Amino acid sequence: MTDALNLTLQHASGPLAVATVTGAIDLHTAPTLRCEALQLISRGHRNLILDMSRTGFCDSSGLNALIGIWHGAQGAGGSLALAAVPYPLMRMLTLTGLDDLLPVHPTTADALAAYAEHPDPT
Repeated sequence: MTDALNLTLQHASGPLAVATVTGAIDLHTAPTLRCEALQLISRGHRNLILDMSRTGFCDSSGLNALIGIWHGAQGAGGSLALAAVPYPLMRMLTLTGLDDLLPVHPTTADALAAYAEHPDPT
């Protein structure tokens, strides 16, 4: 199902970065998502919010990439939160229990508000 996948940085300030994921996350594109997100973390943006509103498809490779990004953020003393998750992906997160691991917010603004209330995940 491969479409182009883009991770577009919307905001980066100190330990926080907000990026939009656009396209399908599958076997071919999941490594790109993981690599680009981990690069943001390695540049000091250990708290990452991913706006998923433009994600058209996500398979198990995509879920694995999200777990890898979460591990990377945790290892850096940070966090990963998802925002505006489309229904099919939300259903996968719920069925796999990943919604208990990854905070999911209705909008990016809600994710930013939650981060502002609790900026240090440790």
